[in-house]
Amino acid sequence: MVQENFPAPDFTLPDADGKPVSLSSFRGRNVVLFFYPADDTPVCTKEACSLRDGVPLLAEKNAVVVGISPDDPSSHKKFQTKFGLPYTLLADPEKKVLTAWGAWGEKTLYGHKVTGVIRQTFVIGPDGIIKKHIRRVVTKDAARQVLPYL
Repeated sequence: MVQENFPAPDFTLPDADGKPVSLSSFRGRNVVLFFYPADDTPVCTKEACSLRDGVPLLAEKNAVVVGISPDDPSSHKKFQTKFGLPYTLLADPEKKVLTAWGAWGEKTLYGHKVTGVIRQTFVIGPDGIIKKHIRRVVTKDAARQVLPYL
């Protein structure tokens, strides 16, 4: 179970270039880890662009941004290029990390129960400890939402 004040479980997933990236490779920096349903969809794009626009503020707090969705690396590459996303996007098509972090499961969408990505964000400290689990992400203001925890 992933929870605040405990170590963030490590994982390795391919980035937009297909290169393996481990969460532990960011040790020593704050990490804003966000789980989102799909590349280049309206709500996910608002969230991704809010984080993009907040990168300078986040960098002042020694923070990096890492996004995870079930999309494949080529989809991530197109999404990064189209919207100028200067941070790491990781592909989890098998949904192993999504499941382990509680970001895959049953949710309500437009009044119907569906299984899918549960949008959420984690703020992880330089020591690898989860500082904050944000369950209700304000997509258009995602960057400002994490700032108090950095």
